[in-house]
Amino acid sequence: EKAIAAALTASFRCRMVTLNIHSSLEAVGFLAAITTRLAAAGMGVNPVSAFYHDHLFVPADRAEEALELLVGLAAENRS
Repeated sequence: EKAIAAALTASFRCRMVTLNIHSSLEAVGFLAAITTRLAAAGMGVNPVSAFYHDHLFVPADRAEEALELLVGLAAENRS
């Protein structure tokens, strides 16, 4: 909404998904596993790593699907 109000042109309408797990540089392959799962569903993603959390920018119209895929991946790794 803020971008529209500022008359900015969007080239990638997306939603930000924050991974609520503390990630570190020692977690090799963490984002690779996540982005591979989304890619397998044909979903593009722009990952951004921050100090405590990683963020995924996914297509706005597929945000719910992305969350479902991530919840499924988390459940698989808990068992």
